[in-house]
Amino acid sequence: MTENTLTWWSLLCVVALLNLAAWTASASALRRRHALANPAARRAVRLQMLLSAGYVLGCAYRSAFPVFDVQRLCLFDSWLSSVAVGRSVATFAELCFAAQWALLLRGVARDTESRFGATVSWGLVPLIVVAELFSWYSVLTTSNIGHVVEESIWGLCGLLLVVSFILVWPRCDSRARPLLAAGAALGLAYVLYMFQVDVPMYWSRWVLDAESGRQYLSVTQGLLDTSTRWIVSHRWEDWKTEVVWMSLYFSMAVWLSIGLMHLPVRWPARRAQLNQGYGKLIHE
Repeated sequence: MTENTLTWWSLLCVVALLNLAAWTASASALRRRHALANPAARRAVRLQMLLSAGYVLGCAYRSAFPVFDVQRLCLFDSWLSSVAVGRSVATFAELCFAAQWALLLRGVARDTESRFGATVSWGLVPLIVVAELFSWYSVLTTSNIGHVVEESIWGLCGLLLVVSFILVWPRCDSRARPLLAAGAALGLAYVLYMFQVDVPMYWSRWVLDAESGRQYLSVTQGLLDTSTRWIVSHRWEDWKTEVVWMSLYFSMAVWLSIGLMHLPVRWPARRAQLNQGYGKLIHE
């Protein structure tokens, strides 16, 4: 393994271990904090914890066994590094992450009586299911056009979240607004990245493949190919195009997932009495 590749993979593994430790510590703290909360609040926190666990574990696995899906590249000669396994783990983890955001938005929309937010919260996971189907299409056929659609849907979901947070912001008590503002700012940065960097990258790859006359696999051929063929490569030149998004995805996105566990169960609206403590609302 080349020095650059080894350094990058080692950092991914270290971050994955730190993420697992952070989730464990967070789960322990949340259990103590919500021990006296009502059953509904405990269920909401428990669901966020389980969904985050699915995402954190999925990203840890993919950090240990990184895969360049369309090119069928991996670092280790093992079925654990096959595209079929890696993509399956990614699908499960990403659905968990999407469900975390949907659960958060549903709570905010409920407490602020936002119809738009409630509608978006119910639509997020189905939209991501569609995105995952397009992702699988690209992985199986090796045509990047599916990734163009997939990443566009993810960007759209981010935009819907941002709009939802902006619309409910005036309805929330001033103590809850900084969290919504931070969520909207992060979401906007994500949307800009997706539509200015990620989607154009996959589009350019698809255009280059089309110009070179690349022959794509059928879905059936792709199922066999992803399950039985993997190409071991330790060359930095083969991995450097994937380094930025993988590094951000397996670090910052995981931190967001863990952070979502700590957000309030209840979101005080402006109509709430001013003498009702924010801490009390969190544990209701």
